[in-house]
Amino acid sequence: MTTTGEDRAGHPPPGAGLWWWDRMRSAVLDVSLAVVSALECGVEGVRFARDAGIPEAAGVVFGVLAGAVLVLRRRWPIAVVLVSIAVLPAQMGFLLGIVGLYTLAASELPRRIIASLAGMSFVGTLIVTFVWVRQGVARGELTFGDWVVPFASVTTALGVTAPPLLLGLYVGARRRLMESLRERADSLERELQLLAERAEERAEWARGEERTRIAREMHDVVAHRVSLMVVHAAALQAVARKDPEKAVKNAALVGDMGRQALTELREMLGVLRSGATTADRARGAVVPLAAVGAAAAAAADRELTGGDEGTAEGPCLSELEELIGQSAAAGMVVELSVEGETRGYAPRIEQTAYRVVQEALTNVHKHAAGAKTQVRLAHRMSEIAMQVENGPPPEPASASSARLPSGGNGLVGMKERVVALGGVFVSGPTDAGGFRVSAVIPAA
Repeated sequence: MTTTGEDRAGHPPPGAGLWWWDRMRSAVLDVSLAVVSALECGVEGVRFARDAGIPEAAGVVFGVLAGAVLVLRRRWPIAVVLVSIAVLPAQMGFLLGIVGLYTLAASELPRRIIASLAGMSFVGTLIVTFVWVRQGVARGELTFGDWVVPFASVTTALGVTAPPLLLGLYVGARRRLMESLRERADSLERELQLLAERAEERAEWARGEERTRIAREMHDVVAHRVSLMVVHAAALQAVARKDPEKAVKNAALVGDMGRQALTELREMLGVLRSGATTADRARGAVVPLAAVGAAAAAAADRELTGGDEGTAEGPCLSELEELIGQSAAAGMVVELSVEGETRGYAPRIEQTAYRVVQEALTNVHKHAAGAKTQVRLAHRMSEIAMQVENGPPPEPASASSARLPSGGNGLVGMKERVVALGGVFVSGPTDAGGFRVSAVIPAA
């Protein structure tokens, strides 16, 4: 016997109307209890009619109507309890009172209302029992002593009131606990679903970031060296017949740079292949983007000018002179000036500064071949600044003489590297017709 299908504050669910049951078995249970209660009160109504001196039919009708009120217990538990208290003097409604108290205690009505009605039922039962037992003793129907009157009254009142009240309180508390657990489970399920959606969004964002990182690292590894190869090849073509000795030197440089580029690419592919097991490759497993990014970063951070496969350290600022020497060997007029006291920085800061200068020189080879270039490096108190500025190319056709393609990713990659470290990156043309790349990176 539960109070399902009702709002436990004593009101039916919205839109329930007259039919407040949510399940058929609840309706069957309440109707059955009401029928039994009506039969009980109808039988007891005969005795009540005799004692009150009214027609027996009136007593039966009164009892049936009073007992049938039990069908409303889920919708109006207070009314059921009040009716059970009202018919107590007629000594009827035993089932009506017990079920009514249980339903009242199991509901979510305020505790003061439950306590008040339970107290009224207890006092009413106590008084009726006291009067009935005392009359029985006075008429000689009960041969016990006077002490039986209060004892029987209290015992009967407690026996009729306490068990349904305590059982209703227990069932109501248990139901509220189950509903609370169900709500918490639903809330947890919603939170898990939300976390899963956010995790998927973060994973998608991470995949996009990894693709960008791979593109940037691949560009840094290959673009500079291949650009120098193309410049030397163009120079080799120009001096092949006029200066064979210089042509041989340029050919050797092209070969060395090509071998270094191939070595770096092989290292990337080797890391990617070793990242997947033979079984994974056999069943067509896809190499994660993180492995690709790690491979590209490992190749990009190694010492580009050394060419040793065992070198694990990335480029640093001490290698700028060698980097500028390579550009000078390719025919660029380039100067390096350093301001401030030279000191060491974190590897990531030095690598980023090196990449900025490297990519800026690559862009000069691509777009302003032969232009005079100035590289400035400034060591400041809490930051390091670098600037690569070139003048206009000596001949308008020189920018395309080597036919160097441009993907438009160099400046974007430089800015991403600098901004990732909390720095500032600015690039753009100069008034003199050249181009300037400037970057400031915090030293910490």
